[in-house]
Amino acid sequence: MSAAKLKVKTSSAPNSRIAVEVEVPADRCKNSYNEALNKLSRTISIPGFRKGKVPKAVVIQQLGVKRIQASALESLLQKIWTETLDQEGIEPLCEPELQDGFETMLENFNPEKILTLKLETDIAPTPTLKKTSGLTAEVEKLNFNPSKVDELIEQSRSQLATKVPVTNRSAQPGDIAIVSFKGNFSDDGSEIEGGSADSIEIELEEGRMIPGFIEGVIGMNINDAKILKCEFPKDYHQEDAKGRKAEFNVTLEDLKIKELPELNDDFAKQASDKDNLADLRSDLEKRLREDNDKKQTQNRQDSLLDALVKELEVELPKSLIDQEVRLIVEQTAQNFAQQGIDVKSMFTPELVKSLMESSKGEAEKKLRQKLALNALAQSEKIEVSENEINAKIKEIEADLKVANEKDIDADRLKNAITDDLLQEKLLAWLEENNTVIEKKANTNTTKKIEKSSKKKTTKTNKEKKSSKTPKS
Repeated sequence: MSAAKLKVKTSSAPNSRIAVEVEVPADRCKNSYNEALNKLSRTISIPGFRKGKVPKAVVIQQLGVKRIQASALESLLQKIWTETLDQEGIEPLCEPELQDGFETMLENFNPEKILTLKLETDIAPTPTLKKTSGLTAEVEKLNFNPSKVDELIEQSRSQLATKVPVTNRSAQPGDIAIVSFKGNFSDDGSEIEGGSADSIEIELEEGRMIPGFIEGVIGMNINDAKILKCEFPKDYHQEDAKGRKAEFNVTLEDLKIKELPELNDDFAKQASDKDNLADLRSDLEKRLREDNDKKQTQNRQDSLLDALVKELEVELPKSLIDQEVRLIVEQTAQNFAQQGIDVKSMFTPELVKSLMESSKGEAEKKLRQKLALNALAQSEKIEVSENEINAKIKEIEADLKVANEKDIDADRLKNAITDDLLQEKLLAWLEENNTVIEKKANTNTTKKIEKSSKKKTTKTNKEKKSSKTPKS
């Protein structure tokens, strides 16, 4: 015989939450108490009694009434909440929270009386858009810069350079220094984690190491030993090193310079699959122009999406924000791992906490974008057909055959393809039904950006893997 229908009252709460009040009949409370007492009687071990044969009165005396009531209330809460969700058709995003807390409820719990449960939980938000068409967005027009071709070629020349030993002078900017060093913090003399190395190559360019290190090596002669006084940046990734002063005992073991290959057809063959320098330049320019066009398209779509989000009306539940924050932090960790960084030692609890706190703004922005697109799909009845999904799967079948088919989850693949196709349709719809104004880039801003980019070039190059110019 099924349990009687529960008396439930629901009401909306801020931030996409639902408040639920459930009246639990006294007989359900009594049954739960008896079940808890019976269970404890079967499992408790008391000297002088066989296990499972302990009298209930002895169990109550040994454990106390509150301990039994706590077990009964915990079991009752779980059962009642499950029944309530099923009865009312509620789909929660997280575990429920007791309005008065468990301890207060236990204090007032009487198995002989009706129990009133007051709980809250997050539910999926209902996003709406004030309007979807007739929006206007602005975006700066990206102009192709031909000098980028020369920059790529120079990067490739540097990668293919011959390293020639230097013995008749001291270290200069641009040299390659082979050094051994050991670092300690200045304040307490403790050894710096990862702050020591033997016979490693360092290009003497700004940004390769922490401030003070490269500058200190410049001017040293081979076999010189020197103590360099440095200071870690305040935003350094290693938490215990941020802003701290350090001393590095450095020995310059060898010195080399780069001899760049001549810019000719032989270089083109070595750096790419092209037969001559003219073809290499032409290929690089073509790809850079394509990249420029893709970035411009992306910027147009981003600006339209920003305009759409301004029309969004929605309350974001905390559980969804927390979930998005975790995804951002996990992606950050994966990116570092792909660069060969030891994530376990780097991602301390303090750093993770700091990252989660600083990622909330980005998480909310991403959520609003997703919800705005979902609302657009519903409002304009935009969807992806099974034929479109199957056609896309067939299109990438060749790539799938190359991969290990055992590692491919068919359902996840289909969901990912569906999401991608739907987003393409939604962004295309936004382009067709709204206006994007491409304005000229601010000349002063552009110059500042280019100047800033040049300053950061050495750091960026360091992070890139050493390779030839990408082959087409």
